Amino acid sequence: MRIYIPIIGPLIGIVVAGLLFTAAPAFADDDPDFISISGGWYDFNRQKEQGGEFRLEYRSDYKLWMFKPFAGVAATTTGQAFVGAGVLVDVYFGRRWVLTPSFLANYYTGGNSKLDLGHEVEFRSQVEFAYRFDDRSRLGFAVSHYSNAGIGSTNPGTETMSVYYTFPVSHVTDWFQ
Repeated sequence: MRIYIPIIGPLIGIVVAGLLFTAAPAFADDDPDFISISGGWYDFNRQKEQGGEFRLEYRSDYKLWMFKPFAGVAATTTGQAFVGAGVLVDVYFGRRWVLTPSFLANYYTGGNSKLDLGHEVEFRSQVEFAYRFDDRSRLGFAVSHYSNAGIGSTNPGTETMSVYYTFPVSHVTDWFQ
């Protein structure tokens, strides 16, 4: 059964805005920079060209007010690819739970007759909810929406559901010491 949600982008924005103003940013100041890997179900909502999507992201520990920069690459099993940069906010609920809304501007390639997102520039809005372990690594679930925001001749958009594993960069550098 197909569920079409044409307002997922604005709905995500409303939910995130509400949560940002009601949650405490506890434990946010001591977070390191992270590497995130994810796998998920691409185009789960519209189902024009479903497939897997795999991502690799670098999430900086630098903050400008509450925003942290990050960069990422993504590829789908259906031939699409994305590379871009954006900002995110980590919102903590106690010590263990983290909500991370993010916005990323991407270069996009690989559209075809089944699903072409309509422009080389695509924007990804996402909400991730994760459990934070003692070593600061996280395991989370995310829903994201891709759109060209109307700058292309068409703007079909699509969504992805993903499972994320995020870990401090120091975990990798420790391997080489």
